Amino acid sequence: MARERLSLYDTTLRDGAQTHGVDFSVEDKWLIARQLDVLGLDYIEAGYPGANPTDTRLFAEARPLGNARLTAFGMTKRPGRSISNDPGFQALLAAKAEAICLVAKTWDFHVDVVLGISLEENLDAIKESAGAIVASGREALIDCEHFFDGYKANPDYALSCAKTAYAAGARWVVLCDTNGGSLPEEVETIVAEVAKYVPGDHLGIHVHNDTDNGVANSLAAVRAGARQIQGTLNGLGERCGNANLTSIIPTLMLKSDYAERFETGVTPEKLRTLTHASRILDEVLNRAPNRHAPYVGESAFAHKGGIHVSAVQKDPRTYEHVPPEAVGNRRKLLVSDQAGRSNILAELDRIGIAIPKDDPRIGRLLDEVKEREAVGYAYEAADASFELLARRMLGNVPQFFEVDSFRVLVERRHNASGDLVTVSEATVKVRIDGQTVMSVGEGNGPVNALDNALRKDLGPYQSFIKDLDLVDYKVRILTGGTDAVTRVLIESRDGVGNRWFTVGVSPNIVDASFEALLDSINYKLIRDGAPTP
Repeated sequence: MARERLSLYDTTLRDGAQTHGVDFSVEDKWLIARQLDVLGLDYIEAGYPGANPTDTRLFAEARPLGNARLTAFGMTKRPGRSISNDPGFQALLAAKAEAICLVAKTWDFHVDVVLGISLEENLDAIKESAGAIVASGREALIDCEHFFDGYKANPDYALSCAKTAYAAGARWVVLCDTNGGSLPEEVETIVAEVAKYVPGDHLGIHVHNDTDNGVANSLAAVRAGARQIQGTLNGLGERCGNANLTSIIPTLMLKSDYAERFETGVTPEKLRTLTHASRILDEVLNRAPNRHAPYVGESAFAHKGGIHVSAVQKDPRTYEHVPPEAVGNRRKLLVSDQAGRSNILAELDRIGIAIPKDDPRIGRLLDEVKEREAVGYAYEAADASFELLARRMLGNVPQFFEVDSFRVLVERRHNASGDLVTVSEATVKVRIDGQTVMSVGEGNGPVNALDNALRKDLGPYQSFIKDLDLVDYKVRILTGGTDAVTRVLIESRDGVGNRWFTVGVSPNIVDASFEALLDSINYKLIRDGAPTP
């Protein structure tokens, strides 16, 4: 039996750009658009021409995509104006885009209060606007804003808006849960009613995630007849975000209820780029990926309990609902105080340390991990520090350099302008191949000063750490009082985007930080194959 085609529409670059703290440049948008195109999306809504200089510039130059249709977003014509006398609409018609998506009011409350026009005038605007896009030779999509709230308040009018858009030639009539408050059973019932008047292969769904049902509502709409899903990568979007395509796409492809009925432009080969696409977006936004995100998160296929790990090694299906490789992710067997020998062996195998299963050092390493976690270390969150610990206990960690001493001074004083400032200065002495090197660094705090001093001159290893960047620094107080034991977790990144975590523990926060800093540098030197002295 032939499968039905589902259309996938991404609005990360427009609706996702409304996320608090998100600001894309033109180059950012093209980078993400190319990745979405590789993934197999059908439509990429790249912005709102005329609304801001970035989007206007993007649609003026419009670079080609491989398969996806570049889509511009805008509004139906303004009340009281003709299309030819509406600058915003004319900017849309001038955009170099294959498709144009117009947002239209479909809740009578909004038509009255926001637009201040009659219900009939709004229907005329939908008809004229959709017709103008079709006449321009582009594909027209109508986003029926607040459709579900509008349908609940006045079903006849909301439905008339959808029917008008379809009759005017809209390729897709998209039902929007703009406030994100609808529930799956409501969405499924309402979409099924609309599908009696607008064919399913012209009907789309666009939902927000304010009840944490964005994915569920999108799938409910598909079950009811909708054949286009709109959403964003990583669920980006205003307030609580949009429907998360990073979860929707693999669900459609890997869950039999959907995979046997539908197909998309995403092939199994393309699906393996999903995790990479998710991480690319986070890199552009300069934020850490959500480790617990379904399918693509670092912890999505992580196993901590020893019994779980043992079972997964026998057959991954015991604790995994899909193979991690299918979405470009990987299995991670965590090492912690709850770990068993299976966890240790699996992690050693992952990092390329070959050792017999009955080697007595495995037991000693496991005991060491548990003892260290009892005093505050957390190796499940610091895989780079675990690798160094394992290599040291197994006797194969090169001694690139040795720290003889370090000193940190913090001084609060008035500067030349008379302003009260706090200045940190650190001195570090390291021994490299028999030679002692002393470096001094300043920073806005003691840890920053130590980092600058330590990395100022590592002799033959300087070229290996020039692209090292510390991107996150977290401190956890483990015991109370000013003499508390602290745990410092540092996230590092190199020039090609690799990330790793290291940990340090001490009653002295500077000492704990320095331990994590040393681990970060040593890990990078080992990983990048730095020569031993």
